[in-house]
Amino acid sequence: MTIRNSFIIAILPLIFLASCGESPKEKQKPKVEAEVKKDTVTIDSAEIKKEKFVLTEENAIDFFFEYQKDLKVDKVKITTRLGSFTVQLFDNVPYHKANFIYLTRKGYFNDTQFHRIVKNFIIQGGNSDDIKTGKKRSEIGRYLLPPDTRKGHKHHRGVISMPSSEINNPHMLASPYEFFIVVTKPGSYHLDGEFTPFGKVIEGMDVVDKINSVKTEKGDWPSQNIYIQKAEVIE
Repeated sequence: MTIRNSFIIAILPLIFLASCGESPKEKQKPKVEAEVKKDTVTIDSAEIKKEKFVLTEENAIDFFFEYQKDLKVDKVKITTRLGSFTVQLFDNVPYHKANFIYLTRKGYFNDTQFHRIVKNFIIQGGNSDDIKTGKKRSEIGRYLLPPDTRKGHKHHRGVISMPSSEINNPHMLASPYEFFIVVTKPGSYHLDGEFTPFGKVIEGMDVVDKINSVKTEKGDWPSQNIYIQKAEVIE
């Protein structure tokens, strides 16, 4: 055997081993890229799911039960073109208190209206005929709250209470997006036991009276819209 043939025979295994050693590395690269893409998709899906959380009849009570545990605030300031007033929420009506704080923080009440005004009786707010109000409700969720009428609170003048929904509601469940404030002196006690008082006006009752005195049209709707320009939690 010649020296040249011996050299070729000796180097062929080395070439074969080198080529075999490169192949696994090339195959691993796409696998790593696939794993990175998979992790990214998982994180994005979790974020999207979190953003789409809405309240429902099934989860609202559990949600507000947890939400109220860490609440350290109990006052909300409401501003209108006629002035502003402040309400203090009762601690022993936890679901209604938590609901009002939650909606305020979500900005729901901003740009809603005092849409029903009954002279020397109540002003009712939280609704609107604007399309964006309905959109905000759908984004937050559709749900009702159970009445909580046995905590000793009466419908004195200045008390804020929650009306019941008028749609298929034999148990007088509360409509969470609306509220009314009693203007009657000394109060409207025929409402006790039917609706849930959950706070009272502690400052600016004169503004509430101004709202109650505006001219109204058929259906107790004010002749000129009275918007809630801003509702804010006093931290």
